[in-house]
Amino acid sequence: MLSARDRRDRPPEEGVSAELQGFAVDKNFLTSLKGILLETELDFLRCVSAIIIFLVVSFAAVTSRDGAAIAAFVFGIILVSVFAYDAFKIYRTDIAPGASQGDRQ
Repeated sequence: MLSARDRRDRPPEEGVSAELQGFAVDKNFLTSLKGILLETELDFLRCVSAIIIFLVVSFAAVTSRDGAAIAAFVFGIILVSVFAYDAFKIYRTDIAPGASQGDRQ
């Protein structure tokens, strides 16, 4: 039986169109400006959605007032701060300079 890695490493069969090759990644698009911005925006949205989810779960867990629930709340707040820092670094390094560079060109 062939695994996914075996199918990926062998050359494409003749007669099979390029559209039917599976989930191929367009490396030219990912290295273009639009691809880099898309990747950056997705990372930023991942951080923001994780912040919202962990905040909601943390506050829901602390309502039971058990020792484990308070520990879950503290752990959730720590994770929120880590994701907030990650979102800040992504915004500061990738999104904010990209907006100002687009105005100059």
